[in-house]
Amino acid sequence: MSQVERRMDQRGSAYSLFQTAITLEGQVRTRTEELTALMRSLERSNQALTAAKEEAERANSSKTRFLTAASHDLLQPLNAARLSLSALADMPVGPEARGIVGQVERGLQTIEDLIKTLLDISKLDAGLIQPVVRPVLVADVLESLEASFGPLAARKGLRFSVRGGRTWVKSDLVLLQRILQNLASNAIRYTAAGGVLVAARKRGDAVRIDVVDSGSGIPESDQELIFEEFHRGGRESVDGEIALGLGLSIVRRSAQALGHGLSLESRVGHGSRFSLYLTPCAAEPPRPAPSLVPPTSLTGARIALIENDKPALEALARLFHGWDANAFAARDHLSLVRLLGTTWSPDVVVADFHLDGGACGLDTVAWLRSVHGHDIPAVITTADHSAEVEARVRAARCELVYKPLKPAQLRALLAHLLSRA
Repeated sequence: MSQVERRMDQRGSAYSLFQTAITLEGQVRTRTEELTALMRSLERSNQALTAAKEEAERANSSKTRFLTAASHDLLQPLNAARLSLSALADMPVGPEARGIVGQVERGLQTIEDLIKTLLDISKLDAGLIQPVVRPVLVADVLESLEASFGPLAARKGLRFSVRGGRTWVKSDLVLLQRILQNLASNAIRYTAAGGVLVAARKRGDAVRIDVVDSGSGIPESDQELIFEEFHRGGRESVDGEIALGLGLSIVRRSAQALGHGLSLESRVGHGSRFSLYLTPCAAEPPRPAPSLVPPTSLTGARIALIENDKPALEALARLFHGWDANAFAARDHLSLVRLLGTTWSPDVVVADFHLDGGACGLDTVAWLRSVHGHDIPAVITTADHSAEVEARVRAARCELVYKPLKPAQLRALLAHLLSRA
């Protein structure tokens, strides 16, 4: 009987193992099917995310192209207005008229700043602005800030001081200056008494640049929101001026593009401190020799001018005549050819890049140089900030000046080119 019982137990155990194996096989099959379905779902999700990302990139690129084109069209009349105002300011007018000219200039400057800032934000979002990271001496940036904002702070009865900076960091000079200029401008705008300090110091493995003010401070609930476009948190400057709310958006995007850390500490009624964290350079690079200040006289200069926008053409011609230069102005290539002929050689050419009918000012420059057999100095003006335009202008050995033109800058550049000719 015991032997029979043992055999029965063995058969039961074998059957039980067989049943367990079948159950495990079914569970494995079910889990495999579940994992396969999950992988397919993840694959579909990844495809959807990829498609959404590509669509967002296309929309962002389209937005940037639209803003670039719109900015070009908006800056054209703004350029003509700025040039006309500059010519008016050079005329003998009374103090009341001069005050009105100043008010209009400030308004136009605000419009120009808004257009350019919107374009910069769009380019940063689209990744079209690629930082050129090089060794930068912090002291140079701070000295420039002091020269620019010291007088402004003094007019408001504020102290503006800079400290430190005798160290080299890895950054893009233009973007770094823009960051600190926006921070300093905001600090002065929202400070009624006391002052603004911009200080650079070593902190561990980084160089920290602080912009500290004794202004109204920022509520904790707004300290993240103020970096968004057009958010002002209801704050007014001490002069009653409402800011556009774009400066800090540019600051954050520029800092992210450079890989610089950015932080904010603020207490309402006590002031704020914005801190930028940069990587120091291991060694000091050689510094270039200082450039000479160019002359500013244009008396008797022969300037060939081609500009398809009639108001801008007339304003530039008035400006050049006001500087005692001889301006020969035309709106297209053929008109300028008829005006100049093939014997009269200009001393310098000022040409708009985009002309009517798809023509380009570079073609006029090339024709003049070919006819007269030498590289006539040339300045190309444009409201198009694309890399393609810049590359073509540089390849043609011409100077590039963006619109709206700043008369003092243009005059100095022309005089500099004439002094080298």
